[in-house]
Amino acid sequence: MARDTGIGRVTWTVMLVVGLSVAVACSRTPPEQRLRGQLSAMQQALEERRAADFMDGVAEDFAGNRGMDRAALQQAVRAQVLVNADIGLTLGPAQVELQGDRATVRFSAVASGGSGRWVPDRVQAWEIVSGWREEDGQWRLYYAEWTPK
Repeated sequence: MARDTGIGRVTWTVMLVVGLSVAVACSRTPPEQRLRGQLSAMQQALEERRAADFMDGVAEDFAGNRGMDRAALQQAVRAQVLVNADIGLTLGPAQVELQGDRATVRFSAVASGGSGRWVPDRVQAWEIVSGWREEDGQWRLYYAEWTPK
């Protein structure tokens, strides 16, 4: 029987580590898919009236219409959750333009809210241009501009 010098085990271990690394790299979700997932998660958080979960997707240096910062956006989201027992948010098809760890997403949105009865008390349509960046593996909204439709 041949004596085991350990070289075979080292080679096998290196091949296993390289193989696992390649498998992990190949199985990683593509950036656009993760961004669309984040957008969907934020939509769901609003519809479920979970303001804090929505704000988890917003960058600390957020900037929006008329100088709105993150704190003002947070107050606006909280106000909508308090005023509306029912919140609906329908997003149109999103056009995603990736630029490395940043992205621009354009989409339309129809927001509805009210007392939770069959017909919403309020409905508003918007065109939205948003800026996103990847921070620690998560897409965060850092800019948004919305215009009534």
